[in-house]
Amino acid sequence: MAPPALKRMTPEEFYRWPGEEGVRYELVDGFPVTAMTGASGQHDDIVVNALTALKTKLRGSPCRPSTDDIAIPVMNGNIRRPDVSVDCGDRSRTSFEASSPRLVIEVLSPSTRQTDLVRKLEEYKALPSLAYILLVEPDLPRVLLWWRAPGDAWELAQFDGLDGVIDLPDIGAELAMGELYEDVSFPDPLAGGAGLG
Repeated sequence: MAPPALKRMTPEEFYRWPGEEGVRYELVDGFPVTAMTGASGQHDDIVVNALTALKTKLRGSPCRPSTDDIAIPVMNGNIRRPDVSVDCGDRSRTSFEASSPRLVIEVLSPSTRQTDLVRKLEEYKALPSLAYILLVEPDLPRVLLWWRAPGDAWELAQFDGLDGVIDLPDIGAELAMGELYEDVSFPDPLAGGAGLG
């Protein structure tokens, strides 16, 4: 039996709504939508690498990394759940959301790619506290870094390969591409998607 149609929710109602176990939801235009039903091993490795590196580098600072369990409230009452975020504000033990997010990381996936690159990117840019948006490719070592420049303009830098270092001075840290992609393997470009076995 199909679940009954959901009514429009406020953010407070959304946080109380149980949803389906194991499914990650975001609140978009007043309705819960599936953000992602499960990540690939490649996706998960990158998320764990980012969390591990940031946890170490931010130790002793007021900033701390979080998983997608911590929500980011954006414009129009929408609630997003980036793969990784860094919050530099006060956090209540009972809060479900970041109070002063400075960095968000989205690892791109086929099901969420267009939303991440367009709508969510614009929602994140509108957050006054946010300084960095990292969009990470899972199948090749490439990261797009959007950073807030003086005058509140957003600028873009692209990092390719495993030797680069992404400087994040606003949170007092940096992320090496080699750290982000540690133990991640990439498809053989010569295989052309054809099976070899």
